[in-house]
Amino acid sequence: MLSIDSITAGYTDENIINEVSLHVDEGEIVTIIGPNGCGKSTLMKSIFGLTRMRGGRIQFNGQDVTGLKPYELVKRGLSYVPQERNVFPALSVKENLEMGAIALAGGIEGRISLVLELFPGLADRMDQKAGTLSGGEQKMLAVGRAMIINPSMLLLDEPSAALSPKVMSQLFSEIRGINERGVTILMVEQNARRALAISDRGYIMEMGRNRLEGPAMNLLDNPKVCRLYLGRK
Repeated sequence: MLSIDSITAGYTDENIINEVSLHVDEGEIVTIIGPNGCGKSTLMKSIFGLTRMRGGRIQFNGQDVTGLKPYELVKRGLSYVPQERNVFPALSVKENLEMGAIALAGGIEGRISLVLELFPGLADRMDQKAGTLSGGEQKMLAVGRAMIINPSMLLLDEPSAALSPKVMSQLFSEIRGINERGVTILMVEQNARRALAISDRGYIMEMGRNRLEGPAMNLLDNPKVCRLYLGRK
């Protein structure tokens, strides 16, 4: 579904990622892990057209989407949830969900109903300003807004950041539930062990480049990976 071939990108004149390649097959959950500052979030932003691409190619559903704008990617069924500033705090929960469908025509109420099936805890918060929600509720709203377009693929950047262990467990369960509904997921996550546990495959990045890849369970069982990237069991 998604194929990234040797992309090099950054924000100004400096490259943050260099010749990074990966692929995500339809129906998979794939997680990218690695140290802070290694370029994981930059890679996600590059896929979604938010950086300066200086080399490489991105294909989505068999079509070259290199250099397309975010709104063009949304229309093709790709949604992105950034780590920070991922809700409109002054807008209500319902208004946030409506903003997610701004590029689409009609059917918004039905789409909201589907999101509330995924995140029933938002149903009683529809008129509440997003900025007054708890951190976990804001994260669920951000994912819900991304799901409003019924995407075929979801990009998640650090979905569990700053969440309590209980809320984190709930969110990972909901991510798995989204995948079981047929949505392919590419995720960047600092809580590597938890993320790999629900993933099909994983990639490890280091200093802006690919370091290692493989089935998620193989990475979890690899003593060197555990020592360097996951922490000892």
